[in-house]
Amino acid sequence: MNRALRWTAWVVAVVVLVAVVFLVWANTVMQGTRSAALAVWRDDRVAVRDAGDSVVMTPTGTADGKGIVFIPGAKVDPYAYMATFRQVVASGTTVVITKPTLHLAFFDTRPLSTFESHAPDVSTWAVGGHSLGGVRACQLAQDADGLLLLGSYCANDVSRSYISVLSVSGSRDGLSTPAKVDAARHLLPSTATMTVVRGANHADFGAYGAQPGDRTATISRAAARDRISDAVESWVSDLPPAPGLR
Repeated sequence: MNRALRWTAWVVAVVVLVAVVFLVWANTVMQGTRSAALAVWRDDRVAVRDAGDSVVMTPTGTADGKGIVFIPGAKVDPYAYMATFRQVVASGTTVVITKPTLHLAFFDTRPLSTFESHAPDVSTWAVGGHSLGGVRACQLAQDADGLLLLGSYCANDVSRSYISVLSVSGSRDGLSTPAKVDAARHLLPSTATMTVVRGANHADFGAYGAQPGDRTATISRAAARDRISDAVESWVSDLPPAPGLR
């Protein structure tokens, strides 16, 4: 009996230790670059508010009735993506950056409607994500009008969908490498737009500094951000208006 109790105590102790280590690891996030975030807060073309479960960016000028629910990469601060979408929002598109459960997209089971509710005036919604966030976005694509992948690729098959898809990748990405993006191309519709930003790496899709395992970019972060924004803006402008409420 004593031996069984000791064994049980050891098992419980190990489980608790593993859980604590995991929680510490999951909550050690890659923080957004302060200067990049402040530049967005100070931009009078963009309104930013924290909705608790997400960061909501809305245009202060004319809105186009379109929005993107965007899911961050693993353990990346949601605010790190404000700079990525600054110009997109300034041009009229609403962007809702989610705060995934435990900072890991695959733990977040909330539907798109949870985040769409923060912008009731938007009628056309795309879902997107960076890295692991993009993998989760693919799983939610059936409920959206568009799918945006930044430094990411699908693990599930959406190739038979009529959804509009934009994949933006970096030629110097050390995590979602060009080879991985190419290998998963068949999971996207044949009409998907595949854009490669030459010289950009994985961390160029946000503003949170260097990321372990990434390659060194050969263009400036500002140049990479401009090219990513241009690609997203062009794609959003071509998204068809929603035929009605889903």
